Amino acid sequence: MKKLSCFIMLLLLTALAGFAQISQGSTAWVSARTVTLKSSTGWFASNRGTVAYGDQVSVLRVSGNWAEVRSGTLTGWMNHSNLSARRIVPSPSTGGATASEVALAGKGFDRDIENAYRAGANLNYADVDRTEAIRISQDELFRFVSEGRLAMGEE
Repeated sequence: MKKLSCFIMLLLLTALAGFAQISQGSTAWVSARTVTLKSSTGWFASNRGTVAYGDQVSVLRVSGNWAEVRSGTLTGWMNHSNLSARRIVPSPSTGGATASEVALAGKGFDRDIENAYRAGANLNYADVDRTEAIRISQDELFRFVSEGRLAMGEE
């Protein structure tokens, strides 16, 4: 149990170190399959376009959990959790990232870490995969937030 706790702390510290390097003027790479760039720092701000896994972006400024980035001629805001300070190189065999690679990157895992988990425990990934497969439209999400009188995500 002690080893597992230490391993989890190491993963968290590594992730936090990556986030700390996302700063104004830095270069970063998109770590999610696709990310919609927004016109401002809110989930319901208008869409400006999308960037894809492995795309290089320039960080123009950071505000809380949001980063304004530029990719080519496209500029917009995205949550900095979708950025990596380390270069991401999509699989050359597929010309892009596989679904499995994107899922692992989103969990903060690489293939070696996931294989170590699978070898050491009887873990059920089916529930995680099923949960990750759920898709909610922007309209449904907006209705949920409005009816629940929740904050709209603006910072």
